[in-house]
Amino acid sequence: MNLVRFNHPGFTNFFDNLDKTRHELFNEAKGDVPSVNIIENDNSFEIEFAAPGVNKDEFNIKLENHVLTVSREVSDEKEEKDVNYTRREFIIGSFSRSFTLSKRVKFEDISAEYNEGILKLTLPKKEEEAKLSREIKIS
Repeated sequence: MNLVRFNHPGFTNFFDNLDKTRHELFNEAKGDVPSVNIIENDNSFEIEFAAPGVNKDEFNIKLENHVLTVSREVSDEKEEKDVNYTRREFIIGSFSRSFTLSKRVKFEDISAEYNEGILKLTLPKKEEEAKLSREIKIS
């Protein structure tokens, strides 16, 4: 599997903002991007997203033209009139991660589960096609 793009506005100016921390860059972009593990087993690929505290209904998982996109969009639209924050660090926002999937993935059998802060996608592999090989004689 190949990572297609890292859809996060915080990285568009990363090199222009080297003095800023990762946390500051992501806060400016109104969100945080979860860390990802990609595992290849004999029968499947697995993608694990570290997303503690996220409600599973907030995720959007979409497959289009061999590109798997996992995203989340949440807005903080509560108006708090009587609250005077000294500092506010709750991260509420959106992210999107996209991956190009191998043609070896059985697209119709992709599954997802969310347990204890980890979103895990399982992408079963198709059986490998037998490679046709033979010697061709020159006449």
